[in-house]
Amino acid sequence: MKNDILLKPGRCYHIYNCGINGTDLFRGKEDYERLINLYTKFIAPVCETYAWVLMVNHFHLLVKIKENIIYRYSKSDYGNDKEKFNEIKWETVEFNADSLPLDKLSGLIGKATCQRPTQEDLTALKIKVPKPHLHFSHLFNAYAKYFNLKYKRHGGLFERQFKRKIVDNNRYFRSLVLYIHQNPVHHRFCQHALEYGWSSYQTYISLKQTKLKRNEVIGWFDDLANFKQMHGNKIEIERLEDWLGL
Repeated sequence: MKNDILLKPGRCYHIYNCGINGTDLFRGKEDYERLINLYTKFIAPVCETYAWVLMVNHFHLLVKIKENIIYRYSKSDYGNDKEKFNEIKWETVEFNADSLPLDKLSGLIGKATCQRPTQEDLTALKIKVPKPHLHFSHLFNAYAKYFNLKYKRHGGLFERQFKRKIVDNNRYFRSLVLYIHQNPVHHRFCQHALEYGWSSYQTYISLKQTKLKRNEVIGWFDDLANFKQMHGNKIEIERLEDWLGL
């Protein structure tokens, strides 16, 4: 795997892709919901999510790869039966570079431990550091399998390599959030981001509980009022795409 394919811990990325040859990725509400559920399963353990939108034939995500997490999972959990692969439940545990939290580690490995484990111990216990790019591959493969079975189609569903760009400054962050939420407006699915149900915008202006980094993102816009105002302004999306390097 080339280094430019890897997703590095602590980095923020704009991740996006589309259906192969412009193929639709979603044909109904159930399809959007299935991808969201699979995203929760495969991506939430390894990424913080800042913004997202699902369009008919493409999607955009703004995520940060979590740092200092480990998990326990191996092929022995499902043997050679790939049908059981999607039933695996990953459990992640945060740790710092100098010490693992032994109480959490005890829960992860299923038995009490009072001794600091060595790397050899972790390997023997099948405690691993996640490879986020593989989690995205699992997500796309699981969804493609569902979609192909449901609609009686064959072959790939997504473009071969999902695209990713490092996001490393506040202006880029803010512009990308606007771009993601304004995508449905640009493609004329609605006149305002509030009217589109398959993006993170509605969650940001609500009070419902969420795993989105709501306070952090709204802070990039100073406050909620400015967040709403900037999303209500018309943007020239082609110029914004050029600036974002898309």
